[in-house]
Amino acid sequence: MTDQTDPKPGISAAIVIQGDRVLMVRRRVKEGALSWQFPAGAIEAGESPEEAAVRETLEETGLEVKAIRLIGHLPRHPKSGREMFYTAAEVVAGEAHVADVEELAEVAWVTHGEIADYVPYGLFGPVQEYLDEALTR
Repeated sequence: MTDQTDPKPGISAAIVIQGDRVLMVRRRVKEGALSWQFPAGAIEAGESPEEAAVRETLEETGLEVKAIRLIGHLPRHPKSGREMFYTAAEVVAGEAHVADVEELAEVAWVTHGEIADYVPYGLFGPVQEYLDEALTR
């Protein structure tokens, strides 16, 4: 018999677009092959994925964002093995910077054409589709 429960909480990522760029962060410690990714972190008890994405973005980058909608859910991320939720978000206030110096090394606003340079293994389909639409208008 196998244990079907995952003791680790799901991870929620914020897909933050401003103008023609998306916000990406580089972690100080890589998660497997992951280096550059979206602001993200564990969903806390009683928190929705959208709320977690907003909170994590503020904690990591100092940027206040508002959740627009849940883009997609991935039961198991192929690189980290964690359950993932992706939330579209828009900037409300602030300027993105490394607010959590223990967790992040840098932040970058990335154009559509640069995404593959930052994430060479590709993005989750619904996230890529959202960015294709939002960044190429």
